Amino acid sequence: MSNSYQLSVNQTATFDLTEEDLKNLDAVRVEKDKYHVLKDSKPYKVELIAADFIAKKYTVKVNNNTYDVAIADALDMLIKNMGIERGRTKVINAIKAPMPGLILEISVTVGQTVKENDPLLILEAMKMENSFLSPRDGVIKSIAAIVGNAVDKGQLLIEFE
Repeated sequence: MSNSYQLSVNQTATFDLTEEDLKNLDAVRVEKDKYHVLKDSKPYKVELIAADFIAKKYTVKVNNNTYDVAIADALDMLIKNMGIERGRTKVINAIKAPMPGLILEISVTVGQTVKENDPLLILEAMKMENSFLSPRDGVIKSIAAIVGNAVDKGQLLIEFE
């Protein structure tokens, strides 16, 4: 695969760049996350506002205009052309006990809407309290655990709609 990149700016414009284009970029770092760039003899002030390196998405300010930029390399473009989205994970619909233990607390109710990382329950196992956080946004469909009851490894605790 070649070293080429596709930049999507504000989801409206796309630009194709090669590694050679990047090597020829006249950019000088002037401060942390701030650069001075010359393009066709025109100066530009560029500042990196936010970066998500895993998703390859960035927010940059160029001469006081803010842009959202997504970068795709050759592998990303090939995967997209195949109809597969890179980084997608399966949706978790159930929380099961990873080990035998005792249910100390349940923080949710059936029908409750939860956000990712909201506390769901606390399981005591091997004299340690294990807090379970919601793996995703969703609605609680059912709760199979009861406070004070023991559970076995793999037993269903909470199910999402």
